[in-house]
Amino acid sequence: MNDRFGRPITSLRISVTDRCNLRCTYCMPAHGVTLLRHEDILRFEEIVEVARAALDLGINRLRLTGGEPLVRRGIVELVRQLAALPGVADLALTTNGLLLDRLAEPLAAVGLQRVNISLDALNPDRFAAITRGGDVRAVLAGIAAARRAGLHPIKLNCVTNGTASAADAAAVKAFAEREGLEVRFIPQMNLAAGTFGVVEGGHGGDCARCNRLRLTADGHVKPCLFSNLRFSVRILGPRGALERALDAKPANGSVCSNQLMHSIGG
Repeated sequence: MNDRFGRPITSLRISVTDRCNLRCTYCMPAHGVTLLRHEDILRFEEIVEVARAALDLGINRLRLTGGEPLVRRGIVELVRQLAALPGVADLALTTNGLLLDRLAEPLAAVGLQRVNISLDALNPDRFAAITRGGDVRAVLAGIAAARRAGLHPIKLNCVTNGTASAADAAAVKAFAEREGLEVRFIPQMNLAAGTFGVVEGGHGGDCARCNRLRLTADGHVKPCLFSNLRFSVRILGPRGALERALDAKPANGSVCSNQLMHSIGG
C-alpha cells in the first residue's frame, strides 16, 4: 500500500513493552520513568490481530522493538505466532543484546529471521557510562549467540552525537568489519526538538524513503516517529487505526512532544 505521497508502506514496527533493562543516556532519564500499567499494554492476541490487519493491507515486514523486547514475558511465543501469519516476508527484532545469549536459539527456532543489536561502544567503561551500568561483554555474547543461531544478517546500531562518540563509533565499525557484521550509525535524536538525521548504512531519518508505521506498546498506531499523531487500535479497531495512520502520514517528521522514545519503540 502507498501513502498519500506515493511512498510504499511495507513495514510495521511493533513495540511490545516500554520497559528496558538499561537506561541509555540518549533514550531514558536515569530515574523517574513513568511506565505503562500492565492493563494498558497490548496482549499478544491484540498484537497478532494488528499484525494480521497490517499484512492484509499490504505490509510484509514486521519488527519487534521495546523498550527492550526481550524483557517481555513470553516473547518467544509471540514471535512464533507472528511468524505463522500468512504474508510475513521479514520478521526482525531490535534488541540491546543483554538477554540474547539465552534467547537467540529459541527465537530463531520459532521463526525470527534477523536482529539489530545496539552497540554504542566497545570500551567497557564507555559502554557502562552510555548505558548507565550495562556490561558490553553480555552484548558481545549475545552477538555470538545470534550468529550461532543462524540469525542473518546481524546489524549493529550505533548512536552517535558528534565528536564525543567518534572514537566509539570507529571502534564499533572496526569490530563489525572484523566480524563480518553490518553497522548503522544513527544520529542522536531529540523527539521534542525535532532533531534527527539520516542513518548512515540504513534508511532511517530519510523521510522521502520512509516505509513504516509504528505500533506502540499501549496500542496506538503512529504514522511517524516525529509526530504527536496516534490512533488507538482498541477504539478504532486494528484496520481502522492503521488506515487512519496511513492517511495521516506526513511528508516529513516534525516533533513528538507527547511521548518518550522508550514508550514508542526504536
